[in-house]
Amino acid sequence: MPAENVTQLLLKWGEGDAAALDKLMPLVYDELRRLASNYLRRERQNHTLQPTALVNEAYLKLVDQKNAHWQNRAQFYGVAAQLMRRILVDHARQHQAEKRGGSKQQRLSITSARAIAQTPEVDVLAVHEALEELKQFDEQQERIVELRFFGGLSIAETAEVLGLGHATVERDWKMARAWLRQKLE
Repeated sequence: MPAENVTQLLLKWGEGDAAALDKLMPLVYDELRRLASNYLRRERQNHTLQPTALVNEAYLKLVDQKNAHWQNRAQFYGVAAQLMRRILVDHARQHQAEKRGGSKQQRLSITSARAIAQTPEVDVLAVHEALEELKQFDEQQERIVELRFFGGLSIAETAEVLGLGHATVERDWKMARAWLRQKLE
């Protein structure tokens, strides 16, 4: 899928062209499904949320972005990553509430962001809470982790979404991983 086609459709959609959304979704659906599959692959084996359901929930929230000013595909996938993170966190909270605070917590493996923790799995709520704390003193680092870890974006794509230089994103990514590793241990 050429990035310029996606970007053009995003711009048209942002201008209110509903037909552009109909053309856009088939182009981005496979990538959104891949992201959702990666997230859920890291979840516990008996997780009740399936990749299609995660994509569908994210899609409904994306379509509801009435005042979005889409700039490019990287920004779109960044927003999608943010929405998927929220959906997973909400799902984890609901699961914990159903268990009435049981000791078994929702688990999220960090195979794609191994440097965040030395253990192969991290509690999704613990990651979310750590990111919320990181956001209090460095919102840029929190956003970088969100885009890289939850969004699966590369350093270059993250830099593009945030309008930062490659070296800045790389430096902040290293610092945020070290901080999170310490926080989650």
